[in-house]
Amino acid sequence: MREPYPLALVPLIPQFLQRRRAKADFPLRAMERFGLDRPSYLFALDLGTQDPRGARPEDIGNRSYRTTDGPIRATAAAAESAGLIAWADGRWSLTDKGRIALDEYRRAIDAHYASLTPIGASELDQLAALLDQAFRAASTSAEPKTREHTPRAVRHRWQEPSSPMARLDAAIYGLWMVRDDCHVQAWRDAGLAGPALDVLTKVWRKEATTVAELSSPVRPEADTQAAVRELREAGLVTAAEPFATTPKGTGTRERIEAETDRYFFAPWPDSVGLKADWLVDRLGAVNDALA
Repeated sequence: MREPYPLALVPLIPQFLQRRRAKADFPLRAMERFGLDRPSYLFALDLGTQDPRGARPEDIGNRSYRTTDGPIRATAAAAESAGLIAWADGRWSLTDKGRIALDEYRRAIDAHYASLTPIGASELDQLAALLDQAFRAASTSAEPKTREHTPRAVRHRWQEPSSPMARLDAAIYGLWMVRDDCHVQAWRDAGLAGPALDVLTKVWRKEATTVAELSSPVRPEADTQAAVRELREAGLVTAAEPFATTPKGTGTRERIEAETDRYFFAPWPDSVGLKADWLVDRLGAVNDALA
């Protein structure tokens, strides 16, 4: 695909992923049956997209940005207590009970997707087909070399999608995993580590400007201070709170975003690119219908 890239499509992808299952009632009933909260239940199910040998702590979620695994271990402990997962040899794996729970969930969601027609059937089918073409091209391109998330998309596609919504889900989930890898490659190209990149991003977006605001249960204040120090020594953020990006920091973060977009969109077929405006319009309509 040639520039200009359809950047308006990017925020619609996570929006779809947040809404696609919002009205499915099976997860609520399953959580009640297992006595689990949502994070613990979904933690177990997420192992279905991880390495078949099991998931290491660094394989879970946005490991690149956090500096402690304490909170996810607490979440995993609840799923373990329900008998859905087990810890062995440094990896979490689904138990037989967990695999049955995952299979029930997948089939329930498959039936949920089959019941959805957020836009006309032919348009939904075309939207899914075009985005699937984009995913297949982006997932097999030479760049980015980083492929830490893309394999999850293959495991997410546990069977051949059986409805247009299921095909759309598989394509969009796959694209988001690819974009994660594109973003990681872009900030590694810039010589940054994950925690420092996360701090730079939040300061660049003016989402947080102090050590306290930039810290969280997965990145204590001491680790945030170390990331700020790294950025300050590189001349990317100002010296004192409230932090702001320097001109060099702003330029670096903008280049990371531009490189992420290049890695992500450049492999897409030109035939998909020609439909960019239509894709933005129709995916937006799907998301509105799912709200």
